[in-house]
Amino acid sequence: MANTLKTFLLLAALTVLLVFLGRLIGGPAGMTIALIMAAVMNLIAYLFGHKIILWQYRAVPLPENQYRWLYDMTRRLCQRAGLPMPKLYLLPSPQPNAFATGPSPAKGIVAFTAGLLQTMDQREVEGVLAHELAHIKNRDMLTMTIAATIVGAITWIVDMLRWSAIFGSMRSRDNENSSGIELVFVIIVGIIASIAAVLIQLAISRTREYAADAEAARMAGTPDGLISALQKLEMYTAAIPMEGATPATSHLFIANPFKGAGDWIASLFSTHPPIPKRIERLRALKYNLK
Repeated sequence: MANTLKTFLLLAALTVLLVFLGRLIGGPAGMTIALIMAAVMNLIAYLFGHKIILWQYRAVPLPENQYRWLYDMTRRLCQRAGLPMPKLYLLPSPQPNAFATGPSPAKGIVAFTAGLLQTMDQREVEGVLAHELAHIKNRDMLTMTIAATIVGAITWIVDMLRWSAIFGSMRSRDNENSSGIELVFVIIVGIIASIAAVLIQLAISRTREYAADAEAARMAGTPDGLISALQKLEMYTAAIPMEGATPATSHLFIANPFKGAGDWIASLFSTHPPIPKRIERLRALKYNLK
């Protein structure tokens, strides 16, 4: 409930920022145009993005005859969570990792890297699988698409605001002091708004990770498997690179595929909470599940 409330408040903050910038550049009309453009772009990404991601990471359907135990495990967890059976895919990457995608729970997809299935035991795989199913159950793909839509609109407004100020200052030769001050003001507002929007979007992503961890523990009946998996992920994702990974898709994975600096600035701009903090929360949750 706390994570859901936090997500709602963060989305509300993004909306307030969008309304402020929209009115600043062109009133309600400017805000509406920006929102429509961003919504169309992100709707396309939401409906077809999963196909692009699977292609990008060279994912192939996971053969059921070779991974019968994983399909049986997925059916059991889905039945417990009231979810339809997702499609399972395999990524040919040696880095242990996994992600969930798909436009809806009815069309959910869970993808595992070859490295994850090779380095983790079945209890740890169950923890990872439960985490990804939790994302599908919580419709986190939709949440992040909404956040991306608003951030995209804010970015568009900031660009329009900057260019209109630049051309406006070029035309206002008769009052160079006021036009210069206006240009500096617009640039400062644009930078602050852009950074704030990205930080809020990343905070939403981190909040959804905490929520998926907690739901996974309840789904599996214990957080032990996920805790053990996260400990391995922290070690292996730092040591083994993810081939073809891009920052635009890093938020999908259960663990950030890029090695982070580990300080507070890096965590502020990270799509994932620090793994030690995730483990700490899961250990605290363990006593509530008994």
